[in-house]
Amino acid sequence: MERHIHPIFDRLLQRADRELRLGQRSKVIWLTGLSGSGKSTIAQHLERTLYNEGYFAQVLDGDNIRSGINGNLGFSIEDRQENIRRIAEIAKLYLDSGIITINCFISPTRAIRDFARQIIGPADFLEIYVNAPLEVCEDRDVKGLYEKARQGVIKG
Repeated sequence: MERHIHPIFDRLLQRADRELRLGQRSKVIWLTGLSGSGKSTIAQHLERTLYNEGYFAQVLDGDNIRSGINGNLGFSIEDRQENIRRIAEIAKLYLDSGIITINCFISPTRAIRDFARQIIGPADFLEIYVNAPLEVCEDRDVKGLYEKARQGVIKG
C-alpha cells in the first residue's frame, strides 16, 4: 500500500530560528505523579511565572487532552500508550516551534515516560516527579478515582 505522505520539515523554519525570535530555549517539562499530587496546579503556576518573566509556554494537561484530541481513548494499556504517543507528538511540535511545553500527566510507568522521552528527544525532556503522599492525593480526589479503584470500577 503506497502512502502519499511527503513531509516538508526540511523546508520549514527551524527550531533555532523560532527560539531566536522568541528569545528563549524551548524545552518539554514533563510533570508526572499520582492523580491529585498537584501536577496541574504546579503547571499553572509555572506557566504564569514564565509568562511574567517574558517567556512563552503552553500547558498540556491530562484532562484537557482527554476531553479533546484523545477523547476517543480509554484506559487500556494500548489506549494509555496511544494517549502518551499523541501527547508526546504534540509536545514535540511545540518544542520545534520554540515554545516551552509543560506537560502534566500521570504517566505511571518508566516505559511510558521513556516512550515519550524517545519521541521528544532525551536532551529536551525534563522529567519531574511530583511527590505527594497518597493520603493527600486521596483528600484532593475531585474525580473520585481512588474510591473507584477501591471498588474495582477502575484498574491501574
